Amino acid sequence: MTTRAGMIRTRVLAGLTLAGLLAVAACGGGGNTGAAPPQGGGGEGGGGSVAAANNLAGTEISVGSKEFTEQLILGQIAVQALQGAGATVTDRTNLVGTPVVRGALQSGEIDMYWEYTGTAWLGPLGNTDPVAGEQAQFDAVKQADAANGITWFAMAGANNAYAIAANPAAAQEFGVATISDWARLAQENPQAAGLCTAAEFPTRNDGLPAVEQTYGFDLPDANVAVLDFGLVYTSVAARNPCNFAVVFGTDAQVLQNKLVVLQDDKQALATYNVGVSMRTETYQAHAPAYEAIFGAIAKELTTQRATELNSKVDIDGETPEDVAKEFLVQAKIIDG
Repeated sequence: MTTRAGMIRTRVLAGLTLAGLLAVAACGGGGNTGAAPPQGGGGEGGGGSVAAANNLAGTEISVGSKEFTEQLILGQIAVQALQGAGATVTDRTNLVGTPVVRGALQSGEIDMYWEYTGTAWLGPLGNTDPVAGEQAQFDAVKQADAANGITWFAMAGANNAYAIAANPAAAQEFGVATISDWARLAQENPQAAGLCTAAEFPTRNDGLPAVEQTYGFDLPDANVAVLDFGLVYTSVAARNPCNFAVVFGTDAQVLQNKLVVLQDDKQALATYNVGVSMRTETYQAHAPAYEAIFGAIAKELTTQRATELNSKVDIDGETPEDVAKEFLVQAKIIDG
């Protein structure tokens, strides 16, 4: 996507400071106490939507997000879903980078944002090695962040992790559908298995070294083309100089270039499933309502669906606000 550099920055976790970018007062986690009743007002029309069935009237909540396309969409999904339930929402989306938005959450300047499990685990939580498996990684993050007064819930299937993708013609020509297939090709014909990638992936603990170790092969350096990120997709689409590329799982350019994402059949790559990270005091005030609303959203947010949403912004030129509303209405999270 056109703002993918922002995603890379979140994983590098550059040392940004909160003070210079957030000059806003901390907001409360919720205007009411206790669990929300199962039925109630709120909503944008009182129909049969999930939001309309979970009354958050009188609740004040502040929503944050990072600055790249997917995060802006997710932020607007949260803002509009909570408004649909009757909450008074302060929109503090479009914060620059993980350190800033995470710092805002910990300080109470925002109450929630969607975060990636791998980003939290390898960044703010200070770990060096990922946990294998999507659910296992989520559970590890949830347990670790509880000590910080942060509750994780509503993990979605959308996984914006590193992935290996193939030019569709190359995938068919060489019979490659999984990373195991690609590893076999790398051993038999390294040139055909050539990989285009941005600079970071070949040396990351959760990058190419992890893939080579898990799948038992060694792709020669001569067959790894390190390019500016913007050139990776066009190069693999043209099969010059590579048939395969390192991509992000929900990037709109995967769809635009009709790339085939290879199945990570041995789970070598770290997982970056998106889930809600919320201040625990905020969560506890209306846990049933938050679980219902964001649980319903998470069920709809597959990797394919997230990629399509990103494509509507990055390729079709729609706004994150409009894309979020269309998604929520179609999923019957809010009333149209």
